[in-house]
Amino acid sequence: MHGEYKVPGGKLVVVDLDVEDGVLSGVRVAGDFFLEPDEAILAINSALEGAPADTDAAGLAARIDAALPPGTTMYGLSSEGVGVAVRRALAHATDWTDYDWQLIHDGPQSPALHMALDEVITAEVAAGRRPPTLRVWEWGAPAVVIGSFQSLRNEVDPEGAERHGITVVRRVSGGGAMFIEPGNTITYSLSVPDALVQGLSFADSYAYLDDWVLGALADMGVKAWYQPLNDIATDAGKIAGAAQKRVVADEGAVLHHVTMAYDIDADKMLEVLRIGREKLSDKGTKSAKKRVDPLRRQTGLPREAVIERMIASFRGRYGLAQGRVTEEEMARARELAETKFSGSEWTARVP
Repeated sequence: MHGEYKVPGGKLVVVDLDVEDGVLSGVRVAGDFFLEPDEAILAINSALEGAPADTDAAGLAARIDAALPPGTTMYGLSSEGVGVAVRRALAHATDWTDYDWQLIHDGPQSPALHMALDEVITAEVAAGRRPPTLRVWEWGAPAVVIGSFQSLRNEVDPEGAERHGITVVRRVSGGGAMFIEPGNTITYSLSVPDALVQGLSFADSYAYLDDWVLGALADMGVKAWYQPLNDIATDAGKIAGAAQKRVVADEGAVLHHVTMAYDIDADKMLEVLRIGREKLSDKGTKSAKKRVDPLRRQTGLPREAVIERMIASFRGRYGLAQGRVTEEEMARARELAETKFSGSEWTARVP
């Protein structure tokens, strides 16, 4: 069995192993990490040898930590990362480069249609009718997107939303409310087969699916990192939030979508989002501007250039062919946008 795992912000860990009589055997750990002293790699292999095959990543990491020579130094590597690589080997997980990735980057679309496209495209990936897909959104209107389980009245000031012409929609994933203005926001979705995140915990899957964009930001001079559970942050403040939805039908798939702040009108946001007022009630509007540090300031690049560089970075890592939403997918998405995502039954399902 073969498993690979790139430690977020670190290096690639590769594990090859067999299972005999319910325990690990022939374990071989490798990768482009740095490790001192040399014999530490042998200690890691020995620690994993004979471990019950159902041991979780944390349990495997504990075995490794107990076996490491005194003074061991790891760079780009962690005991937990080795444990995850083992779990991915046992789960027969796939890797990014195992797939022919497709890009969808269309013109501006309504908030409700974006919600519907996420649902439809991810279902198609789960069914095996569509390859793994990176979809970059263009917003046709300002919006507030609330999480699947959030209370509508607790999150949104309806008078503020109406005053600013803002549409309120509810997405299929959990997480918090997102304040969207077309020129100030960069949003993308990854619709991936469940096999890509096999062996990863729910939390680990966020870091794993966000790793490519951290590399893209680094190429633009932005030092960013994954901040559990679902944020991308910098020293100057948060720049993005992620959310996920798992599809269990067919072969299974994961929807992982991220909204990034290219710029922000914090005063308007506080007139629309009630939760923003509560979080910042003791600090005032100035703190709202500090909580989120937009990419416009950090990169000095136009929004379109940031998007182009992100796409180029993904393509350079994993390959990315130009794709499109099929007529059948669009027809289904338009139906869902009208019957589900534009209706009060869904949007106000948690009043």
